[in-house]
Amino acid sequence: MTTSGDRLKSLLQECELTPSDFAAQRGVTPQHVNNWFKRGIPLARLDETADLFCVHRRWLLSGEGPKHPSPILRQSLLTPTPAKASPLLGDDTRMVNIALHSVSNRRLQPDQHSYLPLPQQALEALGVAVEQAICVNMPAANMAPLIPLNAIVAIDRGMTQVVEGQAYALLHNGQLKVHSLSLGNNDTLCLHSHDRRNYAVERYTPAQRHAQGLEILGRVFHWSYFSQPVPG
Repeated sequence: MTTSGDRLKSLLQECELTPSDFAAQRGVTPQHVNNWFKRGIPLARLDETADLFCVHRRWLLSGEGPKHPSPILRQSLLTPTPAKASPLLGDDTRMVNIALHSVSNRRLQPDQHSYLPLPQQALEALGVAVEQAICVNMPAANMAPLIPLNAIVAIDRGMTQVVEGQAYALLHNGQLKVHSLSLGNNDTLCLHSHDRRNYAVERYTPAQRHAQGLEILGRVFHWSYFSQPVPG
């Protein structure tokens, strides 16, 4: 592959997404997408395309560097990142406890004894109000390997506006889900999984979202997990 258009074509094949579907999702014509295949992705569309497929902008543009972001960059509960290693932290490392929630009777319920400690300054830098932050366990493997099954996911309940490429927690028919979101034609909500080989894109019109009780709980701003043991 020598151009960003070649890499885009390969990504569509990996996700089993047709050029026509991709064009409809991006709000362009199929001819536009064919032009991208031939001439490369327009620079104005590069960032959103990289976010959509969870790949690095540099790799998509030039083919250089790693293809996917590494989940190792996320803070681990086992080995917390030192304050000096994080651009979100200064000398003030006061911690706040974010309550872990689970779904009961189709509603979120807090666990009075389980918390995830997070640096208060990091939340402030991200614009997350402490009272709007909750945690849940990642309910499925659809976002692996980026967000593994059972990882502890932190959610900003104050951010429910859809920003394409960002991950969100949702309640759907009383079940917890985590997906990257985008908006299609006629305000259709599209749910994307990181594991696109095994999980198809889900699309819901406003009427379907209302009928099925699909609610955006908030944006995922952090996740923590233990790495798997090394085979010995």
